[in-house]
Amino acid sequence: MILPILAYGDPVLRKKCTDIDADYPNLAELISNMWETMYNANGVGLAAPQIGKSIRLFTVDTSPFAEDEELSEEERKQLKDFKMVFINAHMQTEAGKKWAFNEGCLSIPDIREDVSRLDTITLSYLDTDFNPHTRTFDGLLARVIQHEYDHIEGVLFTDKISPLKRRLLKGKLASISKGKIAVDYKMRFPAVKRVR
Repeated sequence: MILPILAYGDPVLRKKCTDIDADYPNLAELISNMWETMYNANGVGLAAPQIGKSIRLFTVDTSPFAEDEELSEEERKQLKDFKMVFINAHMQTEAGKKWAFNEGCLSIPDIREDVSRLDTITLSYLDTDFNPHTRTFDGLLARVIQHEYDHIEGVLFTDKISPLKRRLLKGKLASISKGKIAVDYKMRFPAVKRVR
């Protein structure tokens, strides 16, 4: 089932999310709905807060990035085959060089900005069978995971741009929260009573 994605301004997007256990109600159905919602909106990642759930859960499928001509063959292969669910993720380390990349977000349509992030992360998380993992990711894969991880920490990519750029975007962000934007996927806007 395709779920509405919460727009910028919804308080759920600002909450630090909580861990869940294997008894979380209808978890398999929720994950299935998140995949369907993400693909319907042409996203490469979706975090539970974006659909109104304050839990530490996000999905990532980087295969659309594998078509990028500027990537090495190794990077393309890594991105092409990467599809994963992260449950109860916690950042262990962020390291390496900072690099900028133009990011967007399904909760903040029509805004893209360069965001600087470190290029290597180590994350602990559970898979869908609740088996624990600790794994290091780098490059574009690390960036996508960092973006989704930020969501479960109550952080948006617009928090990571300069104060001047944030001020310049203030009006556009206010319009998004009021639903004054055209999107081709289901969204729920904090200042509008109905889903569109």
